[in-house]
Amino acid sequence: MELDITGNLETVEIGLVGKAEIVQNVAVILSTIKGTVPLDREFGISAGFLDKPMPVAQALMAGEIAAEVEKQEPRVKVTTVDFLETGRAMDGVLLPKVSIIIKDGA
Repeated sequence: MELDITGNLETVEIGLVGKAEIVQNVAVILSTIKGTVPLDREFGISAGFLDKPMPVAQALMAGEIAAEVEKQEPRVKVTTVDFLETGRAMDGVLLPKVSIIIKDGA
């Protein structure tokens, strides 16, 4: 089963298990900028795509998301990274939509 997740995380629930835990973990990864977690500076998505032209930023961000999600949450496989049309692209806002498959045994 393929699931779509965005980095639009409003709350974090403690004690989730199974699929709900995995989905929340991926959303947390997507909403965290690398270097902002005090005890794990490598956690999150790099901001190296900032100030790049939109097509370049999307390509860099998609690659970074796929690599980082699979590194930090090994129970999933990223199938696609798309970007939602928010009407704010001219303002430099990119909202990723990541499609994942939960691996067998997770």
